Amino acid sequence: MKLSIVVPCYNEEAVIGRFDEQLRAVLDPLAVEYELCYVDDGSHDGTLPRLRALAHQHRGTTRYLSFSRNFGKEPAMLAGLRTATGDAVIIMDADLQHPPELIEKMLDLYQLGHDQVIARRSRDGDQRLRTVLSRLYYRAVNTWIDVELVDGAGDFRLLSRKAVDALVSLPEYNRFSKGLFSWIGFDTVSFDYRNAAREAGETKWRFGSLVNYGIDGMISFNCRPLRAAIYTGLSLASLATLYALWVIGVAVAGGVTAPGYVTLVAIIVGLGGLQMVMLGLIGEYIGRIYYETKRRPHFLVKESDGATPTAAPVRAPTPSGTAAVGPRSP
Repeated sequence: MKLSIVVPCYNEEAVIGRFDEQLRAVLDPLAVEYELCYVDDGSHDGTLPRLRALAHQHRGTTRYLSFSRNFGKEPAMLAGLRTATGDAVIIMDADLQHPPELIEKMLDLYQLGHDQVIARRSRDGDQRLRTVLSRLYYRAVNTWIDVELVDGAGDFRLLSRKAVDALVSLPEYNRFSKGLFSWIGFDTVSFDYRNAAREAGETKWRFGSLVNYGIDGMISFNCRPLRAAIYTGLSLASLATLYALWVIGVAVAGGVTAPGYVTLVAIIVGLGGLQMVMLGLIGEYIGRIYYETKRRPHFLVKESDGATPTAAPVRAPTPSGTAAVGPRSP
């Protein structure tokens, strides 16, 4: 059996050497052939030179590639999955918040026939407000989307070759891996582990990044918000009709009184804000369609020590008897 470890890296100079050392200390005693696939996501520090040194020091077990710029963690994971050649692939971060000691347990569960083995972190040590907001988010998003997102189940997981092939065959440009992992299905098992602190460097997840990531999760796997906009519009139209009838009734019964200035302003401001939200929601979906139609590659590779993975989106298979038509030349 061959095991591949995919490690996206972005400005991890301070921790990458320690991570590699601890990872090999876990892998070497195991009775498996392994390869480490590092993906440098356009780092601005000394991450790439360190990856070059690791690949030179550990020839045969270490591979790396570097993007031409920062494309994001999703393209980095996709590149790593396309590069990996193992029968099973583990995705993990380089900051040691994903403990390498759990790999043996993941392999044991894989040997039982599971295609996905998820290491689900607890929220011990997180700020209480963040924990509460995360739980509320997952509870809300799972009522909307077509797949189930599990709180604490992130990218740290083992995937069988069958699951990896299914993931890399998905053609969409806008990728939300948490949803994709759930969407492909297959036999899945999970276990909990205690949250570990980052050992060095700074977190790349700021509040704004988390909000954007949450929005991606909300709209990547459904169009129900658009349906909600229709229902909201119909509800407001009904309320407006009832209000108009009530105003007419009051005027007929008691005559015209002083105009309701405050009520009018509140209604205009409220409806204006609602319209902006709905337009933004529709624009978000249209923007995603726009990016999909461009068919740009997910990433561009500047440097690698071996075969460069395919960067272009994979086309969906066409029905038998139908020719696949590529994009026209400009």
